[in-house]
Amino acid sequence: MAVEEIHAEMVSSVWKVLVAPGAEVAAGDTLVILESMKMEIPVLTERAGTVSELHVVEGEVLQEGDLIATVTS
Repeated sequence: MAVEEIHAEMVSSVWKVLVAPGAEVAAGDTLVILESMKMEIPVLTERAGTVSELHVVEGEVLQEGDLIATVTS
């Protein structure tokens, strides 16, 4: 089983969460949308699988490197 951990690439806030734990996702699907400096930044998964854990909620402020989600395939 492969595990993909998705991390924040910059300081940002969670604008919208589009998936829930247990959701099936395809490679390239958007999991959450972050907001930084008035820009919306989609966070994508690189592989198909299942969202095993979601570590953020809408409105949360993230630091660079914070874990957003875990996808298993």
